[in-house]
Amino acid sequence: MSSMSSLAGLSKYIRTLPKTGISIFSMIFISFIVGVLIFFINPKYFIVDTFDISILEKIFYGGAYGFGVLGISSIISGTIVQHWVSSMKGINLKTKHAMFLAMISMVFLSIVTIIGAIFSIIFNGNYVLNSCLFACVLIFAFNILVLWSTSSIGLIKSAFISCIQPIFVISMWIIITFISQTGTKPEFQLFTMFFKIIVAGLVFLLAIFSFITIIESPLKKNLGLGLLDLLSLFIAHINEGSKSLEKLFEEIGEPIDTLVGVLSFKKGNEIKAIFISPFVHPGPIGDIGGANMPSILSKRFNSFTMVAHGPSTHDFNPVSTNEIDKIESAVKDSLEEMEYSQYSSQFIRYSTKKAKIGIQFFGKNGLILATFAPYGSDDIEFGVGLSLMMKSKFKCDLENSIVVDCHNSFDEESGRLLSGNPKMFQLLDTVDKIKKTEQNKGISIGCCHDLMDDLNKSNGVGEDGLKVMVIETADQRTAYILFDSNNMLRGFREKIIEAVKDLDLDEVEVMTTDTHSVNTLSSGYNPIGQTKQNEIIEYVKLSCKKAINDLEEVEAGVKTKRIIGINTFGPNNSTELISTISSIVAVSKLMAPLIFILAILFAFIWIFFYKPI
Repeated sequence: MSSMSSLAGLSKYIRTLPKTGISIFSMIFISFIVGVLIFFINPKYFIVDTFDISILEKIFYGGAYGFGVLGISSIISGTIVQHWVSSMKGINLKTKHAMFLAMISMVFLSIVTIIGAIFSIIFNGNYVLNSCLFACVLIFAFNILVLWSTSSIGLIKSAFISCIQPIFVISMWIIITFISQTGTKPEFQLFTMFFKIIVAGLVFLLAIFSFITIIESPLKKNLGLGLLDLLSLFIAHINEGSKSLEKLFEEIGEPIDTLVGVLSFKKGNEIKAIFISPFVHPGPIGDIGGANMPSILSKRFNSFTMVAHGPSTHDFNPVSTNEIDKIESAVKDSLEEMEYSQYSSQFIRYSTKKAKIGIQFFGKNGLILATFAPYGSDDIEFGVGLSLMMKSKFKCDLENSIVVDCHNSFDEESGRLLSGNPKMFQLLDTVDKIKKTEQNKGISIGCCHDLMDDLNKSNGVGEDGLKVMVIETADQRTAYILFDSNNMLRGFREKIIEAVKDLDLDEVEVMTTDTHSVNTLSSGYNPIGQTKQNEIIEYVKLSCKKAINDLEEVEAGVKTKRIIGINTFGPNNSTELISTISSIVAVSKLMAPLIFILAILFAFIWIFFYKPI
């Protein structure tokens, strides 16, 4: 779901905003400098006699003016805005956010005011005050957009709160500059000034309401969701880990039936390792829904557990973490029902054009690993995976067949592998080549789990880190390497396989869980291998050695189980959500410039050229 992935790109900006103290210090410093610049550019707006004071005194007066009008008013307004939003049960706006918003607004106000001072000198006019009024109207509009879209307090409340900084700035301007000047008519100019800013502010309020209403209507009509609700709850998840967004998704969720494949290894009466391939997608993002499903699911079993990526797309995203319970229940039922065997085959590879399949038989069952590496690939759809499963069962006379999408060769240009795609037929043709090989008695496995503590989500590594399982059978050792990550940088799989070839291993396959928990700290896509490749390879080599040293004789059991009624995005709503958001983006590109340029143009003409009768 590219739209949700794109939202993830916002997180790096949201989480890396400066601390409150930095914003306050910046406002003090910038406002002082701006005051000095305005003083030297256009000193006639100051009440002191600029011809009889020294340079240092000019700097002092100018800096004090800037700090008084811009700095103090912005710092106070930032504090008030945060407390006011909180009192209205608004979300997301912490003190550091409010102060940063106030600082951005103050910087913009400063730039416009400096430009006004420059134009006053060039054209010998009075543009400083009007420039300040014009900038106040623009920051009023900007604050409405930010607060309404992120805090869930509505348009009217956002408008009232957005008045705070402009009111403080204008009030301080009046106190320090306007009323103190001689030869003016304060009563007349005050009325004119407020009349100008009120009318311009109402125009922007109408423009913002019109714009939001237009872009929200498709989402409300098609799915009953509010775009601003979606955005504000997403930000709440990024900021605070809130899962309120799941309630929104539950409203559009569709119950589906899907599958989970389970491969279990038992030593005596104790299960040593479990390999799970759920046909459920780990999405949409962060810790929402099933985004962190591989880690959550693996921790619910006492044995070493690998949760691979089964054939599924964002259509099969669970709407809440509670839905993972249904996967867990199906896996536990499988463990109780499965029959174990001491027989297994070697791991054999087959290929057709770009498609590659590795298969290993365990008694009357098979485990299939599908990949297109080194060519780019993304999610294999459920229907394609189901076709592979059914065809392999028929071709090889299997009772159970587990299909795994290795998800190990990221290419942003490669979309989902859907039914009818030529790659689908390459996979099916590859299955046709499979021959049921001889099985031998005796299976040994060794396991290793490394959290890779030196790496984190910014390196594309989820909280489950790295897991390696080595299977030894019929004089062959095969390493199954699984990263808790969202895909893998194209070509990195091959580097890993090359790096471990000197170990006592005959076959190696590298997989990722496709966890979307790593997508909250980088761009919408965050495949492993973009950074720290050498460190990751060292972890893999060490883990493979530990897994080899852990080899013990076991029995293997395989079972595929239906998951009934798991609530997911569903193929209809998932597609609808993506297409609707895409249409909103397209409409916004046209409507935003039209509406806001007209509003800005009106405000500029109104403030600079309106003359009272």
